[in-house]
Amino acid sequence: MMTDEELKVRGVRALIAALGDVEAERFVSLLTRATFDYTKWQASLWPDVEVEELSRAAMKLRSTSGLG
Repeated sequence: MMTDEELKVRGVRALIAALGDVEAERFVSLLTRATFDYTKWQASLWPDVEVEELSRAAMKLRSTSGLG
């Protein structure tokens, strides 16, 4: 398991890799200034996808990304 600091660093690096510097900063800014319920947000990301399908996709990604 990662430390909190390591998780923050890796998370920011992942955001930057996916979005670029400016959009990653914008994303973090949007999350920190809004009243935000992560659980509700997460539930609305893939409304038409079953949990099992998401789990399979996550496991496949993890096995091919070298993360675990």
